[in-house]
Amino acid sequence: MEQVVIALLMMINNEIKEARIQKDLSSCLKGKRLAMRELNSKSKISYSCVKSMAELEVNIDGSLSIKKLIME
Repeated sequence: MEQVVIALLMMINNEIKEARIQKDLSSCLKGKRLAMRELNSKSKISYSCVKSMAELEVNIDGSLSIKKLIME
């Protein structure tokens, strides 16, 4: 299933390692702020919020997760 989502991305060395669906931009930015506070300044980890098409999959508990981001 494909759908437009707002996702919080964790990137290491400019490569996406994790993408989490967020309910809105506000909660995404809050999650980004909280994650950035935990990092030290020399870390190669960065976070960003994006609005993009994504291929989603249904988890065993019925929740949705991002299988693949479709960046255009």
